[in-house]
Amino acid sequence: MSSVRPGRLNTRIFKLMVFVFCFPSALYPQISYDRQLIAIAATGDIMLGTSFPEKSYLPPGNDPYPLMSSLFEILSLPDLTFGNLEGPFSDDARLAKKCRDTTSCYAFRVPESYAGVLDSAGYDLLSLANNHIGDFGFEAKQTTAAILDSMNISYAGTDDYPWAVRTIFDTFKVGFCAFAPNKGTVNLHDLKKTEEIISMLEESCDILVVSVHGGGEGAENQHVTRAVEYYYGENRGNIYEFAHRLIDLGADIVLGHGPHVSRALEIYRGRLIAYSLGNFCTYRRFNLQGPNGYAPLIYACLDRDGKFLFGEIIPVYQNNLGHVKQDPEKRAIFKIQELIQTDFPESKLVVDEDGNITIKE
Repeated sequence: MSSVRPGRLNTRIFKLMVFVFCFPSALYPQISYDRQLIAIAATGDIMLGTSFPEKSYLPPGNDPYPLMSSLFEILSLPDLTFGNLEGPFSDDARLAKKCRDTTSCYAFRVPESYAGVLDSAGYDLLSLANNHIGDFGFEAKQTTAAILDSMNISYAGTDDYPWAVRTIFDTFKVGFCAFAPNKGTVNLHDLKKTEEIISMLEESCDILVVSVHGGGEGAENQHVTRAVEYYYGENRGNIYEFAHRLIDLGADIVLGHGPHVSRALEIYRGRLIAYSLGNFCTYRRFNLQGPNGYAPLIYACLDRDGKFLFGEIIPVYQNNLGHVKQDPEKRAIFKIQELIQTDFPESKLVVDEDGNITIKE
């Protein structure tokens, strides 16, 4: 698949904007201007509204575009844009998830026409590895795959679609895979299968992007514990250990989601780990109180070998209308600064008050 999409800004223009507007002049000597960079934008959970259990959970006028439109340009700038698709696209698939009371069941069925928002936003890579992609069964997953194929958006993380390869710069191959502890996904507890997928993509691609859905949920689960995490009795994995294992096997960047709050960033063997990117655009049906209501949109610049060079956190939040906006209070920046200090006090990763991400010598 090609990443070329009409209307995207040239990568060289993006790099110039990054250097001029995002990073202090002290950084310029560290980066060679003629070096090919791979620019990645990464967001957390996306659920644009659900027609189940009733259509009142859809945006006003059945129009999802205002939910994310203020960030379309920012999302479209990089070479690759990633997100976690928290629920399938379908107009009429029947509920497959077992619910005691279907009127209050947390199952998501997003209208098929809403997928155009992700195309307009410039998404290239979507993780389907989560606990909601199977809410409406095989039919909805197949519909979702067909829609994303029609928009040239790559996806991965289910038993049917475990991995993808995407081509940028005409010949540069990007491997993509995703893992979760949930039924119907590529299970993060299956270490043999994990190793097989990572090894295959590492050998055949130039860089490897990996997504992980795991860890406990909510404000009480903002920290990387470095231990196995359980949520309502379900083993959600030791995400710290798993992320490190992925990089040891060949992953170049690990992008986490699942806790619905922000977690710390870490550099391990020169590779970036974002342990949780929080709720990015989750209309209704999600708790958006406190830290659940704001999140980082992360820019990461890698070299051609996948090594992290520098990046930026663009702080966002969801307002009372459910629209994602840039956050003037910069809450995601300050929260991630705090979490890096508490969870990784030995880290050489630095996030300044403007969100610039660098590695101290």
